[in-house]
Amino acid sequence: MKLGSLKEGGRDGTLIVVSRDLSRAVRADGIAPTMQRALEDWSNTAPRLNALYEALNAGTADGAFDVDFAQLAAPLPRAYEFVDGSAYLPHVERVRRARGAEVPASFYVDPLMYQATSAGFYGPRDAVRVPSESYGIDLEAEVVVITDDVPMAATPEEAAGHIQLVGLVNDVSLRNLIPDELAKGFGFLQSKPRSALSPVFVTPDELGDAWQGNKVHRPLVTHINGQWFGAPEAGVDMQFDFAQLVAHAAKTRPLSAGTIVGSGTVANQDTSLGASCFAEKRTVETLEHGKPSTPFMSFGDTVHIEMLDADGRSIFGAIEQRIEAHTR
Repeated sequence: MKLGSLKEGGRDGTLIVVSRDLSRAVRADGIAPTMQRALEDWSNTAPRLNALYEALNAGTADGAFDVDFAQLAAPLPRAYEFVDGSAYLPHVERVRRARGAEVPASFYVDPLMYQATSAGFYGPRDAVRVPSESYGIDLEAEVVVITDDVPMAATPEEAAGHIQLVGLVNDVSLRNLIPDELAKGFGFLQSKPRSALSPVFVTPDELGDAWQGNKVHRPLVTHINGQWFGAPEAGVDMQFDFAQLVAHAAKTRPLSAGTIVGSGTVANQDTSLGASCFAEKRTVETLEHGKPSTPFMSFGDTVHIEMLDADGRSIFGAIEQRIEAHTR
């Protein structure tokens, strides 16, 4: 099934069930008022939400309405936790090679992960607001999974059973702020502002054969200002699958229902498939020509991130955003 949230009912929105073709929706607040509440009681709410989903697709759901993507909030407008990995090591390898550094052997057995901003997410049509272009504005097209309650020290096999939803994220990065922050040895803060989530999250079964080995096996397509930017395969070159990433996050603490776990920037060894972030594209240019030629984003630039199924239909809906200046 496919779930989203309307921009109504307070900070956490109103839960809706969305049709398979993303054209129609129905409020699900009679089952759970918000996505968060649904995930906290998933064993009870999921069957009821799925029944409503089947009725919606059959055209028999009462109160159905046409979807207006501009009126959609992020499916989880805010989350208790968002932890983001870096599971695509071709990206890591290239970035380090461009600055003459080796990839430590531990990176191949121990996932990279950081605590990301979760107190608020942009909706799929909301503008990305940044105080200054000088910060080095970048996107990161990624896949995310959303869990129910995950116990501490869960194994990857156990963690797989707690992955309830899948979606996309534009993990906004401010590249020119990152070096000084990381040099402090305390991780990201100002360089990682709010991110944007896809219009809907879907249950893994909705992906069919594209969900295998706890990975999504479809290209993640990005356009910048209407021009093709990249379509790397999300199921290829992913060093750690989502079950491993969830287990890594839960090693020393339980994860609350509604935790979002990100894959990191989708990247392949095959650079002809393009990139999912400007940092990747600039790194490839540096390796090939000695220096980058593509600038980071400017105010007025637009981002389009989407994943299509084997028949060319949008799975999660598109993240479509404009980069705008933040004014006080």
